[in-house]
Amino acid sequence: MEFFNKVTRKLNHSKFIAITIMFFITSIITQAQVSKDAWIFGFGASMPKVSMSWDNIGGYLSIQRNFTEHTGLRLTGNYNNLTRGFGPDDIYITKTIAFWGSLDMVYYFSPCNSFSPFAVVSLGLNYFTHDNPQQEPKPNESDVVMQVGAGVGIEIYLSEDWKLKPEIDFYTPATDYYDGRYGSNGGGIFGTSYDAVVKGDLGIQWYFSRGERSNICQLYDGIERKDNFDYNKVEKMLDNNIPKEIVTEKVVIKPAAKSNSEMLLMGVNFEFNSSRLTPESYPVLYHVAQRLKEFPELKIEIDGHCDSIGTVEVNQRISLERANVVKNYMVERGIDESRIKTVGYGFSRPIADNSTPEGRAMNRRIEFRIVK
Repeated sequence: MEFFNKVTRKLNHSKFIAITIMFFITSIITQAQVSKDAWIFGFGASMPKVSMSWDNIGGYLSIQRNFTEHTGLRLTGNYNNLTRGFGPDDIYITKTIAFWGSLDMVYYFSPCNSFSPFAVVSLGLNYFTHDNPQQEPKPNESDVVMQVGAGVGIEIYLSEDWKLKPEIDFYTPATDYYDGRYGSNGGGIFGTSYDAVVKGDLGIQWYFSRGERSNICQLYDGIERKDNFDYNKVEKMLDNNIPKEIVTEKVVIKPAAKSNSEMLLMGVNFEFNSSRLTPESYPVLYHVAQRLKEFPELKIEIDGHCDSIGTVEVNQRISLERANVVKNYMVERGIDESRIKTVGYGFSRPIADNSTPEGRAMNRRIEFRIVK
């Protein structure tokens, strides 16, 4: 407890608020794409003991293998340069220069979020040396020791393959001479009498290799439909484009020769100024995907639309993003990507009154067209 209080006092008010806000942001849910497994290369800067002094600096490199959407193993190499003052007004300065490597177990709590929190436990070896130690080392003092640690962090979405990664770690080398002076306040992990260090990292994660795309982020089961969507529209749209012919007393279904269809399917909506689907949209999309699987030769066009709030440029971009979100869902459900074309129309084709909230909600929509 004493060690925790000392660390807290070192954190000024603004840094404490920033860290708190960072963890509360993880409640934001987005349409993330997750792979069942992946290889990740990481690099970044470190700040041991969470000190703003430029004398306390470091860096790391890592290679990580995610075996599932939630779990991974990470091999990390670190360099840390820590400074500590002793005596009145810290007039005696000791530097600890450390190189250490660790094997880390990583667990992602919410892999589908664009702010994805994770926890880490680690085991490693730490090589350290001192510049101007407060006390000379004992004859049997080793400069290579075992080390255990734990930490928490967040992966922040930048793009499909790049993530920003702030992380805070608490680790304990198996020595009470890590800071150049014997004795410890007992602040080590599990209450041990070894020295302890708090380290903040800010780095980049590069997902350079991905396995099969995961479906865990595609939520649709158990969602109550709040609208009265007519699922017969799907059947009618397909039936109108797949005529039947009689062959030896059997009905044979084949794609129509007609190249375009004016039949539209509506019922997928989005939140305001966002490409995030509303919950009731998932059962509709799931039903459409299941029916399209039955007719693999059909091709579709997915048209994204917005309400009239905002600029032409912004709404054009959002409408195309909405169409691509629905396309990605269809691909996740087994529809060949080559069968799908996406178009964004912005707010140029309203179907309801944009002066009312209800009308604007209807205009934030997706339309399906059978094009072959």
